[in-house]
Amino acid sequence: MSDESKSSVTFIHLRTHSAYSLAEGALHIKQMAGLTKEMGSPALAITDTGNLFGALEFSDALSEKGIQPIIGCTLKVACEEPSPDAVHRQRTGLRKLPSLALLAKDEAGYRNLMKLTSRAYLDTPDTAEPHLSMEYLAAHSGGLICLTGGPDGPVNEALVQGQQHVARTRMEELAKTFGDRLYVELQRHGTENEQLAEPGLIDLAYELELPLVATNEPYFAKLDDYAAHDALICIAEGEVVAAEDRRRLTPEHYFKSPRQMATLFADIPEAIASTVEIARRCAFKVGSQKPILPRYGEGDEAEELRRQAFDGLANRLKERGLSEGYNEDDYKQRLEFELEVIIKMKYPGYFLIVSDFIKYAKSKGIPVGPGRGSGAGSLVAYVLTITDLDPLRFKLLFERFLNPDRVSMPDFDIDFCQDRRDEVIDYVQNKYGKDHVAQIITFGKLQARAVCRDVGRVLQMPYGQVDRLSKMIPMNPANPVSLAQAIDGEPRLKEERDKDTTVRTMLEIGLKLEGLYRHASTHAAGIVIGDRPLEELVPLYRDPRSSIPATQFNMKYVEKAGLVKFDFLGLKTLTIIDKAQRLIRQRIPDFDANKIPLDDLPTFQMLGQGDTVGVFQLESAGMRDAVRQMRADRFEDLIALVALYRPGPMANIPLYCARKLGREPLEYMHPALEPILKETFGVITYQEQVQQIAKDLAGYTLAQADLLRRAMGKKIKSEMDAQREHFLKGAVERGIDATVASNIFDACAKFAEYGFNKSHSAPYAYISYQTAYLKANHPVEFLAASMSLDMGNTDKLQVFRQEAQRIGVKIVPPSINQSQVDFAVKDQAVLYSLSALKNVGSGAIQHLVEKREAEGPYTTLGDFARRIDAHMLNRRALESLVKAGAFDELQPNRAQVFDGVDAILAMANRTTAEAEAGQHDLFGQGSGRKEDVALPAREGWLPMDRLTQEFEAVGFYLSGHPLDDYMTRLTRMGVDTWTSFHAKALTKGATAAKLAGTVTHRQERRSKSGNKFAFVGFSDPTGQFETICFSDTLAVTRDLLEPGKAVIARVEADVDGEEVRLRLQGVEDIERAAAQITSGLTIFLRDAKPIDSIAQRLTNGGKAPVRLVLQMDRGREVEMVLGNKFTVTPQIKGAIKAISGVIDVQDL
Repeated sequence: MSDESKSSVTFIHLRTHSAYSLAEGALHIKQMAGLTKEMGSPALAITDTGNLFGALEFSDALSEKGIQPIIGCTLKVACEEPSPDAVHRQRTGLRKLPSLALLAKDEAGYRNLMKLTSRAYLDTPDTAEPHLSMEYLAAHSGGLICLTGGPDGPVNEALVQGQQHVARTRMEELAKTFGDRLYVELQRHGTENEQLAEPGLIDLAYELELPLVATNEPYFAKLDDYAAHDALICIAEGEVVAAEDRRRLTPEHYFKSPRQMATLFADIPEAIASTVEIARRCAFKVGSQKPILPRYGEGDEAEELRRQAFDGLANRLKERGLSEGYNEDDYKQRLEFELEVIIKMKYPGYFLIVSDFIKYAKSKGIPVGPGRGSGAGSLVAYVLTITDLDPLRFKLLFERFLNPDRVSMPDFDIDFCQDRRDEVIDYVQNKYGKDHVAQIITFGKLQARAVCRDVGRVLQMPYGQVDRLSKMIPMNPANPVSLAQAIDGEPRLKEERDKDTTVRTMLEIGLKLEGLYRHASTHAAGIVIGDRPLEELVPLYRDPRSSIPATQFNMKYVEKAGLVKFDFLGLKTLTIIDKAQRLIRQRIPDFDANKIPLDDLPTFQMLGQGDTVGVFQLESAGMRDAVRQMRADRFEDLIALVALYRPGPMANIPLYCARKLGREPLEYMHPALEPILKETFGVITYQEQVQQIAKDLAGYTLAQADLLRRAMGKKIKSEMDAQREHFLKGAVERGIDATVASNIFDACAKFAEYGFNKSHSAPYAYISYQTAYLKANHPVEFLAASMSLDMGNTDKLQVFRQEAQRIGVKIVPPSINQSQVDFAVKDQAVLYSLSALKNVGSGAIQHLVEKREAEGPYTTLGDFARRIDAHMLNRRALESLVKAGAFDELQPNRAQVFDGVDAILAMANRTTAEAEAGQHDLFGQGSGRKEDVALPAREGWLPMDRLTQEFEAVGFYLSGHPLDDYMTRLTRMGVDTWTSFHAKALTKGATAAKLAGTVTHRQERRSKSGNKFAFVGFSDPTGQFETICFSDTLAVTRDLLEPGKAVIARVEADVDGEEVRLRLQGVEDIERAAAQITSGLTIFLRDAKPIDSIAQRLTNGGKAPVRLVLQMDRGREVEMVLGNKFTVTPQIKGAIKAISGVIDVQDL
């Protein structure tokens, strides 16, 4: 400890901002505790901007260091506006509300602080920053010490504006509210506003006999952190460092020592002394609480749980029977054991609450998942219908979920249909009270890659350079790499840093900002339910994107505060299964996706071929490859695959496959391992297997074995040594050689580094199996359901459309008389959804479909126009319907209908207006004559134009592709398809290719250095892809990169996980390239009428032969050779195909 830290206490920091002052504070809480300890201060206050996000974490961190935590926050307050004649005007723009710093003196003060910050978020509209009225603050000011807010306070604001009378009025109002708990705050960071306000503040303090307090407002730790913090402010504000007119703090906003502060305020020593006085007045820390649950009902919860459990067991056995190898007594004994543990640990209410809302969901037809996570190991959960897999059948362990030797809260992860999850949350809110239920906050951090991109932007580095540097940082969400690790492990980054000072600056700033919180949002699934209004237990926050409040504490600290988490996850796959099931029931009324056989041969044959598009969890290239290698032929293989396919255990997949397929012999270290590991061919795959090994070979109870598994995962040497001794002793007592036992222990310990929970993989494998079964046995309904759930994702829709083509499922193009709101099924074909078209809303299509179903199919365009409500369909929607071919059955000339859109809308508007006015039978409708829409005369679109228009409406080429006629030539030229190259890049490391594509878009941008670059989109018959095109390439290829042009692109690829990113290296015109490949034509005609039109489209000078075949009556044909020196391209071939009277055109 330094000499300074040993000296007597002179100053306490009362205005620190942690990283929870989002995108503003750069002090981690542990760092704050360390700095305070180092300086010898006995106390520290936290006053984050507008929130108490870090209150409990701060209390814990400081208490561990023996430092007194003071809990506070900086809150905005609404005061009257200063008058327009203010001397010093703020810069233009919205006036920011002033703020006060509030510190909790005692428990009552903390409860008021929770209420105040909660109300600031919950009662402020989205259009304003969270704040309070002075009246509300006054009503809840008990137990709070108030500092006047420094430069951002309401008194300072008035003084800087030259409004002394307003300043005095505000100070008097604060004094009236807080009495002797009000301190007049002085700050000296060297800003103009501080200097302008200080004399007035001191005068008011003396006049009103109020104490002065000196504060420093640190946002960062050290003076040399200023540049990094300034970059953080720019990231938050969307500014660049070089900008002049932007928010900035000063280099003085760092964590100063008591001696520095005493020197700074040497002329006002009483202001320094007040900091110690305030710290002594505060005597409260936020502590942890035991779990708090609402009561399920009025009676004895333990008795109610026991009754429901045994009733549920009877129902389960009646419906599903006993698992092989077990009798009814086995089930009852297991149930009794679990109930005893649950009741002893006082968790009956938790099980009853979860069971209640799941039963509600199922009673309303809301799809619920089979359960996942360790909760699937509970028989009580199974009989209460919380989970749907029999834990005895799949050898799942209760102790993995709830361990009587280790007190912890149970935690069920429950999946609901994503479309109806909110209905279940509404039920819970209505049952327990809206103010008793909240979501849980989460915080987005600046991660290594993101922080480099952000810092590069604010430093105005070239986009291409930042993009290239960022891609040198490994991206692994399962095991994130820090920026420091990335620099150490990547020589190219070091090289760039050493040769470029700007890159060095970027990395230095990035290292300081990495890990700071950037924004708040809500946990995807977590819900807490209290036994009282939640703001009495934790502060609350409101995410503007959600109607439900959220706790201000994150997952870890909300549980420490005593609240119990319930996970309500929205899983899209459940919705797909439900939609597919409803479509199948149109053919098979009693079909039930939860009662399918688990040994279906077509399902496993399909999986063995790697045919997994649309199959839950198995769609990625790696999973597809793994399931193909495994040749899965039983449900247990899928459970193992889900457990093994993750970093670490993935290395065991080849061994599992080799043993399963008989390429390697099964080996066990000891015969006693065989019954435990036989299911996984001797490969330790699940955490439950480690527990069972400890029980059977070393005499552990399953609860003790769970502690062993945890110790192995933590790798704490002292714990491991004790467990090894216990394991060896138990194994030797059971006749196992000590060396063998030691080897088994080591094998278990190695596995525990990455082991997976079978109770999680089994339910998720079941969902994977359900989707695979549906695809293998009911592909039409499965594809329709899958496409309905990805209606807004044209890339995914195209993948499903290609899959449908591959497996022989017909997709009927959009049709005004057949298509539905969602993708539908008719005559074992998928009807393309009208709502999936661009610019067409589901409300409009709902209206069109309802009219059609109520009154019959639309017979003409006039009939359509007269029957629809003109308010429901606008021009853009109608044009999309036309472009997609939805009216083809009424009028096949799309160009004519497109030019007649105004006429259709005019008739619709006229008939809608007349209907609203109560006029009927106009235009002779009463006499049976019905007016049709008068369309302008117009030739039909050429095939290429027709496809282009279709692309605009659908988002991809549905009825064909502009490159279809080129594919034979492209193959001969060595041009790859997108899907083929994508697979090669992911599985074989391919890094370059020639790809053909029609340009779909080009978005040009300008980098900070002024260079132009572009994102260019392409489409080929197998999919769509996007490339980045840097300035040099863009300059020479821009003319060829116009939307609609067909080109051959040379690309280079970078692979990031399952993503393949492309860089465009060069482009050539596809017509010119295709012309180099000689290919003749055979043209089939019914008569000689089209010959003149054909001659106009053929030009001499090439090397291609052209033949005419005239098809006569009675099957006779006349063949003529026109010549052997024509120029023939796919474009010319397409133009000839479009000539009226041409039957077909084929390559020669």
